[in-house]
Amino acid sequence: MKILTALFAAAIFSTTIHAAPFDKGDPKIGKGLHDKTCTSCHISMYGGDGSKIYTRADRKSKTAQQLAGRISGCNANTGAGWFPEDEAHVGAYLNQQYYKFK
Repeated sequence: MKILTALFAAAIFSTTIHAAPFDKGDPKIGKGLHDKTCTSCHISMYGGDGSKIYTRADRKSKTAQQLAGRISGCNANTGAGWFPEDEAHVGAYLNQQYYKFK
């Protein structure tokens, strides 16, 4: 019985780990949230239009899951007050615009 439980848990865990965290996000909604909340901070950090945070060679997010974690962290640190679906929208926008994760 323990083996079956472990296999079942592993199957569920492995599918959630590999699923893109913002498949259900809407990039159009995400762009609006991003532009309203993220851009001014990124401009203060990197200048220009702030997009260098996503395009620099040493960018921190190398996977979709890391990007989702960064978005969640920024949401918490800035007090943006986004719901998980808002984070998914922003992730969908950033992925479409800059990252191109599968």
